[in-house]
Amino acid sequence: SLCTSIHFNSTSDSGLRFHYVAAGERGKPLMLLLHGFPEFWYSWRHQLREFKSEYRVVALDLRGYGETDAPPHKENYKLDCLIADIKDILESLGYNKCVLIGHDWGGMIAWLVAICYPEMVTKLIVVNFPHPSVFTEYILRHPSQLIKSGYYFFFQMPWFPEFMFTLDDFKVLKSLFTSQATGIGRKGCRLTAEDIEAYLYVFSQPGALTGPMNHYRTIFSCLPLQHHEVIMPTLLLWGERDAFMEVEMAEITRIYVKNHFRLTILSEASHWLQQDQPDIVNKLIWTFLKEETKRKRE
Repeated sequence: SLCTSIHFNSTSDSGLRFHYVAAGERGKPLMLLLHGFPEFWYSWRHQLREFKSEYRVVALDLRGYGETDAPPHKENYKLDCLIADIKDILESLGYNKCVLIGHDWGGMIAWLVAICYPEMVTKLIVVNFPHPSVFTEYILRHPSQLIKSGYYFFFQMPWFPEFMFTLDDFKVLKSLFTSQATGIGRKGCRLTAEDIEAYLYVFSQPGALTGPMNHYRTIFSCLPLQHHEVIMPTLLLWGERDAFMEVEMAEITRIYVKNHFRLTILSEASHWLQQDQPDIVNKLIWTFLKEETKRKRE
């Protein structure tokens, strides 16, 4: 493939070494991709291939994931650290703005970057994660979503969740992507044996699950937010068969976007939307990127 795997040291005080995979020529507009849990840059393989014709496409391993450094303390995973990482990465790549795309937890980070550093994001695309304020408010009012987000609470425990994931040759990890309840459905682009191997390889490294879980271990100290508004054109894509996120949250997100907002809900798709329906997702993203969205919503 025409992707390059790159390690670089963050220019900021964090001193962390980040890993990303890039496609497309340097100097083209930047498209930055933020994966979710429990994933790494690989979940964007279809998008790296698709958008490299017009963009410098960079799929990051978030702090704590894959080949990016994983600081040991959970304090190092507070949301403000994760947001600052994105700012540093942009600067290290030599850009001051990008098209920002995030899925799941990477979607949470993408929303927050768009809220905190609006000048850095020309267009925002989020896959299966609502605006963070919607998420926190909705959880408090809907026990059904609270139950679906139960793993957020489970992950607060030290070491045990990591241990659970490793049992029976990483059965939990495999079943997230393949089971009837949570995996990519019949009509989706199923993960191949090689795809599953890639995930197992990354997450079976010593300590590889602790960084990802630490992202969740600080969440309750960071939410709810002080600022809410998103001012750039925003596309929210949602697989309706998401086992973890109720689709009602997608529609409520509209309230917080003070610009062109497009929501597309795909009825047959799972939580792993950009891998499940790559062709449709890529088409929807192209349409959104090519739209003239100067007009503000009245």
